[in-house]
Amino acid sequence: MAHKRNMQFRTETQKLLHLVIHSLYSNAEIFMRELLSNASDALDKLRFLMLSDKALASESNDFAIRISVDKSKKTLTISDNGIGMNEDELVENLGTIARSGTGNFIESLKDDKDAPSLIGQFGVGFYSAFMVASSVSVVTRKAGTGQAFRWESSGEGTFTIDPAERTERGTDIILTLKDDCIEYLEEYRIRSIVKKYSDFIEYPVRMDVEKSVPVEGSDEKYEKQTITETLNSQKAIWMKKPAEISDEEYSEFYKHISHDYEKPFDRIHYSAEGATEFSALLYLPSRMPFDLLMQGDRMRGVQLYVRRVFIMDDAEALMPRWLRFVKGVVDSSDLPLNVSREILQQDRILAKIKSNLVKKIIDSMKSRLESDRAGYTEFFKSLGSIIKEGVAIDYENRDKILDLLLFESTATKPGELTTLDAYVSAMPEDQKEIFVLTGDSRAELEKSPYLEAVRKKSYEVLFFTDPVDEWILPQMPEYKGKKFLSLAKGDLPEGTEEEKKTQEKQREDLKGLVAWMGKRFEDKIKEVRVSSRLVTSPSCLVADEYDMGAHMEQLMKAMRQDVPKAKRILEINPGHALVMKLNQLQADESRSDLAGEIADALYANAVIAEGGKIEDPASFGEFFSKLLLEHAERS
Repeated sequence: MAHKRNMQFRTETQKLLHLVIHSLYSNAEIFMRELLSNASDALDKLRFLMLSDKALASESNDFAIRISVDKSKKTLTISDNGIGMNEDELVENLGTIARSGTGNFIESLKDDKDAPSLIGQFGVGFYSAFMVASSVSVVTRKAGTGQAFRWESSGEGTFTIDPAERTERGTDIILTLKDDCIEYLEEYRIRSIVKKYSDFIEYPVRMDVEKSVPVEGSDEKYEKQTITETLNSQKAIWMKKPAEISDEEYSEFYKHISHDYEKPFDRIHYSAEGATEFSALLYLPSRMPFDLLMQGDRMRGVQLYVRRVFIMDDAEALMPRWLRFVKGVVDSSDLPLNVSREILQQDRILAKIKSNLVKKIIDSMKSRLESDRAGYTEFFKSLGSIIKEGVAIDYENRDKILDLLLFESTATKPGELTTLDAYVSAMPEDQKEIFVLTGDSRAELEKSPYLEAVRKKSYEVLFFTDPVDEWILPQMPEYKGKKFLSLAKGDLPEGTEEEKKTQEKQREDLKGLVAWMGKRFEDKIKEVRVSSRLVTSPSCLVADEYDMGAHMEQLMKAMRQDVPKAKRILEINPGHALVMKLNQLQADESRSDLAGEIADALYANAVIAEGGKIEDPASFGEFFSKLLLEHAERS
């Protein structure tokens, strides 16, 4: 018969235990997740051994985990009927936190950025129990043996092991809770933790609960009875084959994880095999999730599980921000976990999983774009502004994301959207750029003077009316070899040789007017130049190629951002009668006052066309009234 043994934790274990309890776990409730996960592992090991060990195969296979509370003793017990441990395994597994047992290891945990990954290799999750317990007892009996043992410790310097009684195989972990942790004895608290972290582990988590039930033969009288309930669902449908799951099951699971009762736009269910193995069940919602804009810096879309145990829902490590609307589950047994299972490292495996997931989602959206254009259009109208963010932040997939974007254009009816691929395919041979125009609405842009020249040549122009379009445009250098060109910025591309000659002559004819207007407005504008983009309008303002456009300035100001106003370029239409008349007037000193008034009006007209505010609306109104009166008197 074995005798009671008093033993000390091995060298440096105290320092590590202190680190586990006070540093590595930020949320005390995960102690239960760790213990339930260990119990599940013990059941997995036994089930595996039963396949090859005939002696074990004859034992009960009613695998389960049980939670028990004793409020009078302030104890919480987690039991399993898994593989169990013998005396030597107790010493090895629970007496040695870090099997290296070196001070250098402890220092590495304190200083090394990879510490969470390192510590995950030493199986110290059990010691999270000391975050909530003043003492921990482990009563265990290994399957196939007749002797049970008890391990006890207060988490300080020593532990004891002595013989114990346990009628069945398995392990009981008994926690005597600290006074400030008795909340973990409450049924509602236990339920919530199991639901959060362990809802999908393979084995039932059972607990005796008191229920008020009708007295037999009476509809009015109730009595309290103790009933055993299973606290977890065990329905990890992502681990099943798609052929084994009904549409109804898929739908119910989506509602469960998303709290969205509308039908999802699409779902992606697959298992990756090979060097990196994982299962994923992802959903694309049909509309923007109600909580998407309230998440702040955290992303709560894809939940990460390891062997059915919940790890986190703040899954930016698995999903880029531009896909934060995706809902679902990813489960891997290959990922390294830190001691708290809260922080995953950006390691090779995780990077591969993320890359694989993004590729699958992009392929899914591309497929729906091609097969269900109407459905994809509605999906994009709701979530397109989020998808577009990927152009600016996901350089690896930028070209593929561009394939997914939809825009209105001068060639589409209001409300209809076109793709960049369709735009490029329809470009005439003489068109070298993709023309875009940014603004608040299609109705506004269709009246814009910036469209006049390209519309005359029947070139299609994309309307960028989403606020995010201004932000992503600089991140879109080209698509299929065609550069993007904003019609409200820089110079238009040169035309034919005949057009070049005409423009050169116009610049020469108006050289004096350009110089005169440049001096008159030198405090307001960068320069004056003869326009090649205007056909019917007399003037417009354009931004220099690398300056912030007017629409972006307006958006920044609306967000209360301090935006330094960049000087614009004033373009004048050489073919407009008013510009030609002004050219004559500015050369006649006797008509300088009228020339100044007309020049001011041309500038004001350009400011208004850009969507800006004129500096002196009263003077402009007075001048405009004067013109109307003169016109009326001539009539």
